[in-house]
Amino acid sequence: MLMPKRVKRRRVFRGRMKGTAQRGNFIAYGDYGLVALEPGWIKSAQIEAARIAMTRYIKRSGQVWIKIFPDKPVTAKPAETRMGSGKGSPEYWVAVVKPGRVLFEMNGVDEATAREALRLASHKLPIKVKFVKKEDYNKEQDGEV
Repeated sequence: MLMPKRVKRRRVFRGRMKGTAQRGNFIAYGDYGLVALEPGWIKSAQIEAARIAMTRYIKRSGQVWIKIFPDKPVTAKPAETRMGSGKGSPEYWVAVVKPGRVLFEMNGVDEATAREALRLASHKLPIKVKFVKKEDYNKEQDGEV
């Protein structure tokens, strides 16, 4: 499971997911990618499930890059606990994702295989995503299309 080795602050505020992704919004390494269409939190277990689904389908032939990292702790208080007495302890870690963020990239496989592998991965994620190709998506981002 992905999580930071160490953190500066153990408990953080929930924050807001306003606007679109300003970083990580282009395909850098692979030829194909999976792009977020809506904001959300993606748990470390969901990232791992998507990674396993992709790598199993491509039978470890291509390369897969995970472009998001769960660095935000989400706390929860125990069940049947009275109000007050501080904030709960960290339960799991999430990656904060905004629309336009590239979640996964893939290389070394043909388009049909990549499309199916990323489709299988998308079913493991809690947000809407779309499959993109490097040449099409990066031109769109530059404003050429």
